[in-house]
Amino acid sequence: MIVYDLRCAEGHVFEGWFEDSQAFENQKKKNLISCPLCNNVSIIKIPSTFGIKSSDNKQNIPDKQLTLEKMAKKLVEYVENNFDNVGANFATEALKIHYGVSEPRNIRGVSTQKEEETLKEEGIKFFKIPIPVPPETDS
Repeated sequence: MIVYDLRCAEGHVFEGWFEDSQAFENQKKKNLISCPLCNNVSIIKIPSTFGIKSSDNKQNIPDKQLTLEKMAKKLVEYVENNFDNVGANFATEALKIHYGVSEPRNIRGVSTQKEEETLKEEGIKFFKIPIPVPPETDS
């Protein structure tokens, strides 16, 4: 898993999580990466700070960074425990809920840029948060 600092053409800076650099390039080419503030898909990688792991790495990380890591972990746990994962059916389910076909509930999943545009046109509010996928482990 790799994390990049990204900037859209409007100057908004945000973070993106990717399996590897090729995954970033593929998603960028398909306009699957968009700014969470303005939905601009003209995205570039920008230089970011990095850390070097040491034997007692928790001692060297500032308290603020540890607090941010804990908050991010809690956010991921909350979403996983309180939102139904509808996968690639996110837009369809959001439309069903919006028009009263399905019971209102918290949902999470993935959508294409075109689906997101449709949701916006229908007046459906949603937001995107990057949730890192844990690395695969050998069993």
